[in-house]
Amino acid sequence: MPRPFKKRRVSSLPRYTYFKPTGIPMPLLEEVVLTVDEVEALRLKDMEKLEQHECAEKMNIAQSTLQRILISAREKVTTAIIEGKALRIHGGPYSLEEEQVCPRCRRHRRGPGGPGIEDCPECES
Repeated sequence: MPRPFKKRRVSSLPRYTYFKPTGIPMPLLEEVVLTVDEVEALRLKDMEKLEQHECAEKMNIAQSTLQRILISAREKVTTAIIEGKALRIHGGPYSLEEEQVCPRCRRHRRGPGGPGIEDCPECES
């Protein structure tokens, strides 16, 4: 039995989840599915310009895992563009970062989902 995927932390779900070439009817298009964690890896590395170790830390994964995710994501995007396929963003092993409020100082912070807040960086409670 294969090892289960560790959920990758993402800051938010993508606003747009479907892209297609113009002029081609939907029923004639093949789809390439890009997972939510692949989009997050591309966003952190290519848009935020973070180093791989920083991206991996933010996503709570190993740097080698991030590298594999980036390779897969870039291959899928390239295939969709070059071969004129639709690109759908859907699924994958991810968990959303949630905004949390410190009960002592009432400051907001983002972190992995779960009850309460631990080690507030503002008041150190």
